[in-house]
Amino acid sequence: MAFVIGDGCISCGACAGACPVGAISEGDGKFEIDADKCISCGACAGGCPVGCISE
Repeated sequence: MAFVIGDGCISCGACAGACPVGAISEGDGKFEIDADKCISCGACAGGCPVGCISE
């Protein structure tokens, strides 16, 4: 199951930099995770300063 970025996203980009497979990109108002690329490693969740990424 892919991780999801919640509405608390502050568009800082920390998650995108933490993703080893480049599954995260800037969307409309917040970053988004491409479910087809996500390997569910959790690196993005650990890198999110506001804790808005969950599985």
